[in-house]
Amino acid sequence: MTTIAVAVPLLWLAWLALTEWVPMFPLNDLAPGTLRPRLLAAAINYPFPLLIAAGVALHRPWSSIAALALCGLILAGHVASWWLPYFGISSAAQREVYARDYARTWKILPARGHDVVPDVQHLVVGLLTLVMLGTTLAATLTA
Repeated sequence: MTTIAVAVPLLWLAWLALTEWVPMFPLNDLAPGTLRPRLLAAAINYPFPLLIAAGVALHRPWSSIAALALCGLILAGHVASWWLPYFGISSAAQREVYARDYARTWKILPARGHDVVPDVQHLVVGLLTLVMLGTTLAATLTA
């Protein structure tokens, strides 16, 4: 389980890097004006899966618990960024970013009545986040 729990955060990171830097419209919409926000997002987000993978790989109780806590923070951020806005709890800034960066991307969820709709790119992020949390929890329980 430890090997899988180390691999999943790296897969999560690879998915983020792929969808944030390789143009694949309509999966993503990498407009030229989004370079600075993407660099900032990378600087903020990319260290987390590396720390999670390292924490699980150390396979010590403290490092596994720290990795699990980081998974919880990532899940909370994903929920706050996509699911709360989808269900109607969003700020004007979130709606503006969504309209600018994600309004044209591929979606499978119904948009009617929602200001922000998670696109396929971020549905995969959410699924990988849940898998990362589950595998990290399983590895933590065996630490």
